[in-house]
Amino acid sequence: MPTTRIGVDLGGTKIEAIALVGGEIVARERVATPAGDYVETVAAIASLVDRLAIDAGADDSTTVGVGTPGSVDRATGLHRNSNSTCLNGRPFESDLDSAIRFPVRTANDANCFALSEATDGAAAGRRVVFGVILGTGVGGGVVIDGAVHEGGNGLGGEWGHIGLPHREARDVAPRPCYCGRSDCLEQYLSGPAIEAEHAAASGKSSSLIEIANSAATDETAGAVIDRFHDRLAESLVTIVDLLDPQAIVLGGGVSNLDSIYEVVPGLVHARAFGGHAATPILRNFHGDSSGVRGAAWLWPDA
Repeated sequence: MPTTRIGVDLGGTKIEAIALVGGEIVARERVATPAGDYVETVAAIASLVDRLAIDAGADDSTTVGVGTPGSVDRATGLHRNSNSTCLNGRPFESDLDSAIRFPVRTANDANCFALSEATDGAAAGRRVVFGVILGTGVGGGVVIDGAVHEGGNGLGGEWGHIGLPHREARDVAPRPCYCGRSDCLEQYLSGPAIEAEHAAASGKSSSLIEIANSAATDETAGAVIDRFHDRLAESLVTIVDLLDPQAIVLGGGVSNLDSIYEVVPGLVHARAFGGHAATPILRNFHGDSSGVRGAAWLWPDA
C-alpha cells in the first residue's frame, strides 16, 4: 500500500493540511490560525494531523511535513525569520515532533513550493529547480535532485532578502525591510510594493490587477509595470548566473500576471552572462496547493 504523506501549510490566517497517497490528495482540511498564540498553533497542527490520519487510514509508515514562514536555525533548533512572530525563538520543529505521533519535518514555505513544482508540477523531471514566490512577500527555494537545498546555515533560497541589483536613480530612496536591512527584493517585487509605488506616482489607490489591466492605456500604470518587469528580470539573472537552474517556477498572486511570461524571459535570457541563456521561466502547475503538497513531499524516501 502506498505511503500516506501528510502535508501542512502554516499561514498567517489559515492552516491547511492534506493527506497525499500516491501523489493524489485523499483528504484535506483548513482551520483558522490561532493568531499570535504559539501553544495553540502547535496544538491546532497536531489536531489537524490526527484528523487527517484517520480520514486517510494512515498507518505507522505515515510521515508529516510542515511548511512554515521562516525556518529553523539548525545550529540552535530555534525558529527564526518568521512574520508569524510568535514562532521566532521557539523550538517549533521539536515541539511539533513531540505533539505529533508521526515523524515530522519542517521547511520554509517557499522551499515547499519549489519542491512541489519540482516533484510533480511545472518543473517535474528537472534536476535543479528554483522556485519563486511573488505575493504579499517574496521568497525563493532551491531543489536539487528532488530534495530541498537548505545550505549550511539553513538560508538556501532566501532570494527575497538579497538587495535589488542595478539600482537606478529612480530607486535612490531606500526602502526599509522588516528584516532590518533596506532595499530587499521584497520591497520592490511584492504585490504591496508595486501597489505602493503606483499610489505614490498616481495619487490614487489601485489593486495590482487594476494597475496591470490599465498598463496599456495609462502612462503611470504602464511605467510601474515596466519597472516591475525590469527589476524581476534583473533579479532572476542573478539566479541564472549563480545557480543556472534547469527551470525557474513562479508562484504567488503576482505570478498570475500574464505579462510576466510575455516580457521577462526574453530580458533574462539576453542579460544572463554571455547573452545566450534559455532557462525556462514557468507558471506554477499546482497553484495554491503547491505549498501544502511540497510539505507532504518533504519525505521523498518514505
